Amino acid sequence: MTDWIIANADVGAFAWFALSIVGYRLIAEHTAIERGSIVAAVQRQRVAWMRNMARRENRVLDGVVLQGLSQGNAFFASTSAIAIGGLAAIMGSGEKVQGLLERLPYVAKSTPEMWELKSLLLMGIFIFAFFKFAWAFRLSHYTGIMIGATPIPAGGNEAVCDAHADRTAKLIGIAAEHANSGLRSFYYAIAAMAWFFHPLAFAAATTWVLAILVRRDFFSRSRRIIAG
Repeated sequence: MTDWIIANADVGAFAWFALSIVGYRLIAEHTAIERGSIVAAVQRQRVAWMRNMARRENRVLDGVVLQGLSQGNAFFASTSAIAIGGLAAIMGSGEKVQGLLERLPYVAKSTPEMWELKSLLLMGIFIFAFFKFAWAFRLSHYTGIMIGATPIPAGGNEAVCDAHADRTAKLIGIAAEHANSGLRSFYYAIAAMAWFFHPLAFAAATTWVLAILVRRDFFSRSRRIIAG
């Protein structure tokens, strides 16, 4: 009876996790709702940044700022790769790790198959994050090329410069979207780690992570400051 309850709790907790991820992504990216998010506020600042950049002849500072942003993506991509390697090593000795973990109080017992599924879920999250951060890093390089190709606003060329700046801002915005997806994956990985302890802890951690994301994306002090 206990095993049946735990098995159904596992299914319910995973369903809530998947529904939370997909639902939040669909809702947060809805045009009317997204306008009030920190993502939209930052994108407006990117447009202003690129338009100011287009009016400067010396754009070294813009390249330095962009390089710092791309290094952050490279760091998280490397971290994701390390996590994937560590999880692959754990899967090779899953029974030993499972035995050690289940000695702790309040830890729900799992079948070896369920343990492997939990490990695969966590690994899948970090693989997704790696591809997101790697592509964001690549897009940062493309943005650097676009900055270097920005025409100088001389001889009444402001309209051409603004059009190029807007395209550059859109490109770096796409890079930021991928980086944001990668960062959210780290949040989801924290929730998925709770599944190794108990399905109820998994569901609670998913709710906690979802609440943090909603607050930081829509109700944080930083959003109000950036949005002005």
